[in-house]
Amino acid sequence: MAAAMRPPGPASAWAHGTARARRWLQAWARPRAPETLPVRLDRRRVYVLPTRFGLFFAVLLLAMWLGGLNYNNNPALMLALLLAGAANTSLLAAHLQLTGLQVGAIDAEPVPAGAPLELHLYARADPGRTRRGLQVELGEASAVLSLVNGAGQATLVLPTHRRGWLEVDRLQVSTTRPLGLARAWAYVWPDAPLLVYPTPEAHGPPLPEGSGANALARLRPTGEDVHHLRSYRRGDARRAIAWKPSARRDSLLVREYEQPLGADVVLDWRQLHGLATEARICRLARWVDDAEREGRRYRLVLPGQPPIGPGSGAQQRHACLRALALLPSAPGGA
Repeated sequence: MAAAMRPPGPASAWAHGTARARRWLQAWARPRAPETLPVRLDRRRVYVLPTRFGLFFAVLLLAMWLGGLNYNNNPALMLALLLAGAANTSLLAAHLQLTGLQVGAIDAEPVPAGAPLELHLYARADPGRTRRGLQVELGEASAVLSLVNGAGQATLVLPTHRRGWLEVDRLQVSTTRPLGLARAWAYVWPDAPLLVYPTPEAHGPPLPEGSGANALARLRPTGEDVHHLRSYRRGDARRAIAWKPSARRDSLLVREYEQPLGADVVLDWRQLHGLATEARICRLARWVDDAEREGRRYRLVLPGQPPIGPGSGAQQRHACLRALALLPSAPGGA
């Protein structure tokens, strides 16, 4: 209890005060609303403040200046003025590290809710000016922005908690180069939300049986109807070897069987009427992944929307998972 009531130390107090100051600055900093990319950072969007080391350096210069005046020490005064000039130049250099930088776009591959999402930020700058030490931050996530021949990207790993659109907050691009005495930063607030897929059900029933006139067939190492014989490949099961045909051909032959598959697997929201809304979404997301894994054609039927499909492949999967992710919490027709 005594430890819990202990007042915060200097380090935690400094961190708390820095966080409060940062939130206050964000409220007044540009931009004040989401903006369409690309965005070019001009001088009015770049802010510069001394770092902790910079404040210590300023106090040290003040002590040197006072000492030189007190003892009439001209070399000490000259050294203090030279260091002050270098510090002032470092403020301008830090500002120029960000001025003219263009944030072109952001993107991210959708992931299921609960999985980390990798946000990619793409930036460009005039190749004539060398820019070093650029850092991109979003909340607790941070990454280095390296520019090669005037172009580069940074990857931020963001946590996801629920399906749907993930609104991107202000991205902060900063640097402390060249001397670490000052920190220059600017904000970018993209108006491009990122999509988060629903979390597939961990353990659920198998896919519904498919139906349709145009039945497909899949070749398997086991089954009832022999489709054809092929040459033995490393890793084939011994029970699949056709010994008599192999003896006649003087080479190992393996049987492959044909398993009929339904042309369309219908994933219907109404067939899961016994489950809650989120449970239905999770099961349908799992069935979409299972159908893709098995190479099945499938159609997704959701309330108040036209059927998606039938089809298969990356576009069909994305269309189905996007529709599931954007369903309201209690869609009509439940």
